[in-house]
Amino acid sequence: MGDIISSGRQIPLQYKLKENHEQLKIKSMKTRNYMLSTKSLKSFFVLSLIAMVSVLSIQPVSAHCDSFDGPALIDAAKALETNNVELIKKWILAEDEAVVVPLFHKTYSLKNGDAEVYEIVKTHFYETFIRLHREMEGATFTGLKPAGTTAHITVMSDKALETGDFSGLLTALNRHVNRQLTEKYEKAAALYRVKDRSVEEGRQYVAAYVDYTHAVEAVHDILEAGGHHHH
Repeated sequence: MGDIISSGRQIPLQYKLKENHEQLKIKSMKTRNYMLSTKSLKSFFVLSLIAMVSVLSIQPVSAHCDSFDGPALIDAAKALETNNVELIKKWILAEDEAVVVPLFHKTYSLKNGDAEVYEIVKTHFYETFIRLHREMEGATFTGLKPAGTTAHITVMSDKALETGDFSGLLTALNRHVNRQLTEKYEKAAALYRVKDRSVEEGRQYVAAYVDYTHAVEAVHDILEAGGHHHH
């Protein structure tokens, strides 16, 4: 095997090939780490966007059916008003009816008795009913929430079902998502014009570019695959 002349000294070819191989390994590892980092950022952004689109506020989605202005507890209150247990069965599994139905009848039977006792039993009924509903969803029950804690966009989604008017909800969602995407696009577009002016500006552009393109892809992924979360 021949030698290579470098800077006035001979370097055995086998050492030079070994050195090149090590350099290629380092470059390959850097590329792989960058790809993994990019994939992680995208996954994080998808989860963040799902949360953003689902909630559109700082209020937790989990408060929806836990709250007194949520549909489950509204049905439970109506059931007690009309003595119609059928109104709440849809919110629980069939096997949980053995717990909820007798408790409902016991609660209703105390409705015209001592007010304090009735409120205690009614609260126990509500808690048991919602806990079993949450378990059906695979979620944890963290207590009943007061009316007004449900996110505004969730209230709007329920209202759309009641009124048959979906346009208001769609407009609110579109406005929010469009605003987010527009901001990311405008930032990336502004930096695109100076991306080759300096390394620092180039890096700023790449960060904005990744944020922008991943946002668009995340919206597409949500629309294509859908998302599941608890109410």
